Amino acid sequence: MNQHTLDILEYQKIKEMLEAFTVSDLGRDLVRALKPETDISIIRNWLMETGESRALLDKGASVPLSSLDGIGKVLEKLGKVTVLLPEDLAIVKNVLVGTGRIMGYMKARTELAPHVASYAASMFPLEDLASEIDRCIRDSRVDDKASPELARIRKRIAVVEERITSKLESILRSPDWQSKLQDAVVSIRGGSYVIPVKREHRRSVDGAVVDTSSSGSTVFIEPAAIRSLKNELNLLKLEEEKEVFRILSWLTGLAEGYKREITINVQTMAHYDFLFARAKLANAMKAVCPEINEDRRIEILGGRHPLLGEAAVPLDFRIGEDYEALIITGPNTGGKTVVLKTVGLFCLMAQSGLHVPAAFASLPVFRDVLADIGDGQSITQSLSTFSSHIRNIISIIRCAGPDTLVILDELGTGTEPAEGMGLAVAVLEELKRKGSIILATTHYSEIKAFASMTPGFRNGCMLFDPDSLMPLYRLSIGIPGESNAFLIALRLGMDPEIISRAHEITYKEKKAYQAPPQASGSCGNIGSTAKEAFHTIQAHTGRVEPAAQSHEKSGRHREHRKKAGKPPIASSFKVGDCVFVTSMNRTGIVCEPENARGDVGVLIMKKRFVINRKRLRPYIDGKDLYPEDYDLSIVLDSKENRKKRRIMNKRHVEGLTIEVHEGTTRK
Repeated sequence: MNQHTLDILEYQKIKEMLEAFTVSDLGRDLVRALKPETDISIIRNWLMETGESRALLDKGASVPLSSLDGIGKVLEKLGKVTVLLPEDLAIVKNVLVGTGRIMGYMKARTELAPHVASYAASMFPLEDLASEIDRCIRDSRVDDKASPELARIRKRIAVVEERITSKLESILRSPDWQSKLQDAVVSIRGGSYVIPVKREHRRSVDGAVVDTSSSGSTVFIEPAAIRSLKNELNLLKLEEEKEVFRILSWLTGLAEGYKREITINVQTMAHYDFLFARAKLANAMKAVCPEINEDRRIEILGGRHPLLGEAAVPLDFRIGEDYEALIITGPNTGGKTVVLKTVGLFCLMAQSGLHVPAAFASLPVFRDVLADIGDGQSITQSLSTFSSHIRNIISIIRCAGPDTLVILDELGTGTEPAEGMGLAVAVLEELKRKGSIILATTHYSEIKAFASMTPGFRNGCMLFDPDSLMPLYRLSIGIPGESNAFLIALRLGMDPEIISRAHEITYKEKKAYQAPPQASGSCGNIGSTAKEAFHTIQAHTGRVEPAAQSHEKSGRHREHRKKAGKPPIASSFKVGDCVFVTSMNRTGIVCEPENARGDVGVLIMKKRFVINRKRLRPYIDGKDLYPEDYDLSIVLDSKENRKKRRIMNKRHVEGLTIEVHEGTTRK
């Protein structure tokens, strides 16, 4: 899987969220090594494991996972060192105790999670090793009861130490020593029992100087009277060390004999930690198990970006059935990039065995997900925004194929608009030729038109609230969107004169914009004046136009045609023809011929719409749809109205009327 894509889609942050739910270092290692899989059977198996693990968590019983602290280093020592330390053997015992708990837990839940529980069947309880370590090792040291010989030696050591202490205490109480002592206490220095003697009396005391105080006024002397007892104690300590070494060697050999079984136990417990971390993450995100399909279809209902959580606006998204390429348009900060990242990240998560935060998701398996998001500028490498995009796109085209998802943000930006648009269309055509699933965003109207006319492509837009002039962060598939740049700039406080000039440059006509009633720069509702401006923009983008302005413009057009003296252009659309409405992404039947303004009546979903001929494309000629002399009223009129017409043709009926329902929107 492309590492650049994993980085820009923030796949690593999902792994960090997953890592937070693990309890062991080995479980965290599995999370760090996680990458999207491309084998569909493995992916389905991973998702099933996550689902069964969630079912176990939902039952409420705590899963007995072990932290496995230190076991990795202990396994490395086995076979390489002569003996394991007592603390190493204690770690082995803890792992074996945890093994027994997880085996018992899974055995009782085989019916609820048969696949996940089956892993425990491969584990080894190793009760003999666990019991021997427990008997011999207590509090990270070899216990006295580890062997009868060790118990005997330690008992003799205790007796000798007691005799030494008694001897030293008698010295401290002796009148001959009172004037020579700095203090009447017994201490241990360098493993020797010593008493503090004033420096000036060190030669009058029979014994060996072991240490001196920091000031030099006191010397610590081991009296000669306990020398024989000390020698005896040293011999006993050597015997103890030898016996402890023998016991540790025996336990180490026993553990080495079970190294394979211990390793399997550790790996299985780490895998359980990994599995239940996936389940905990899914529960935290309120995720669902995605369906994995084999027909290259992406369907998401109520999807939420994993890093936004509940704050995300739910996303409904489909691609791969009627179209394989979606071009998303809309205002900046409207959520286009979030849509791209959500879809891409969902695919990566599903192919990693992770559930996705949505109400429903059906996803295919991609060999690779290729993405170009962000400007990628680099001062150190002297890369401009355009250069960075082109390098990424060249790599994407090289790797693209029928089993890849290609995600392109702001395609064609960073250079001269006309050339950028042409390059963007050419790239889209090449990716479509290679059979990739394409998801792209753009502001170019030419690319929107290209998507409307090209089979396999579909337009989509991020919805925008005309009242508040705020993005709704919702995706609508089927119609292109507008950038609404003028209205957003007005809302943010830009000088209305600048916006008016921009309107004139763009639409070749003058239009006065006014600041909203609030203070300039206010980010609130812009009021009726801005709404009027919004309708003006709509008039140039195929949307609703105020009646007064429409009448005024129509009059100007009629006067212009009269002065020019040119005959009206013959309409290419006849009543009964099937046409494709590019602004609605639907087909309809021509029910009224074109008028002087170039508007055509079109019947769509049993509603009549008035649509300008510029937004219509011939689809099927009427003569190919109906026989000659066919009564088109059967198609264009309701059964009730046709019945009324027949009655009216025969006689007058008082109160009999025919209602014609027209669409509320003029396209």
